[in-house]
Parts: sequence; C-alpha cells; structure tokens
Amino acid sequence: MGEVYAEITLKNGDDVSDARRGRIKEQEVRQATVTAVVDTGSTFIVINEALRAQLGLRIRRSGSVGLAGGKRSVCDYTEPVTICWKDRETECRAVVLPDENEILLGVIPLEGMDLMVNPSARCLEGAHGDEMVFMVR
Repeated sequence: MGEVYAEITLKNGDDVSDARRGRIKEQEVRQATVTAVVDTGSTFIVINEALRAQLGLRIRRSGSVGLAGGKRSVCDYTEPVTICWKDRETECRAVVLPDENEILLGVIPLEGMDLMVNPSARCLEGAHGDEMVFMVR
C-alpha cells in the first residue's frame, strides 16, 4: 500500500478549552502544523519531545508501550492534545517517543474524526463521506 501522510494541526487541549472560555485569546493557543504518517498499527498519536515542549503539553503519566518489532518501552503520555484535519477535530492523549522523527497518527484519533485510509489513493477520507458521523452502539 505504501505510506499515507496527512497534514494535521496539533493544539494544546487546555489552551483550546481556555480560549473557548475566554480566558486566553484564540491566537494564544499553542499549536503546530505537521505532516504525520497515518499509522493504523498505532493506537494514539505519537509525538517527539521537541513537539511536546513546543505545544506545552504536560506529562500525565508514564507507561509501557508496545513498539514495532515487538519491543516494549516505557514512554510518557501527555494531557489531551487537540488534533485537527481539515474541518474535523478530536482530542486524545499523545505518546511521547523522545527521539522519534516522524509523527504517527493512530486509530483513536482517526476514529474520533470519522476518518479512514483510502489505500488506492494513499490518502485520508471521511469514513462516511463528507459528513462526519458519530457511531453509537
């Protein structure tokens, strides 16, 4: 299939909440636009330490994660980060791999934005077309 990339904007989730409540101005929200590898084998979004610091995300806890090739490592998990793709957004915690060069966009944020990979076009698209649908069962 080949790799699929997506341009996403990451925002500090606490800043987004503060802006909605009028505590800070919208332009004060710490954010970064990055190109991420869409990785359906990853659960969360994976960022590096430099991006975590740039966004001002606090570490919530550390825990064991499974890495490619079956290795395990202890990594930090952040407070929620807001992930935006086109007109869609979701929140989830990020896993911090300190020396990782690529940002990985996993299945939880994909589900949260009702997105799927189109392997033939090698791109993201709405799982239910242009309309975002939340599935509740």
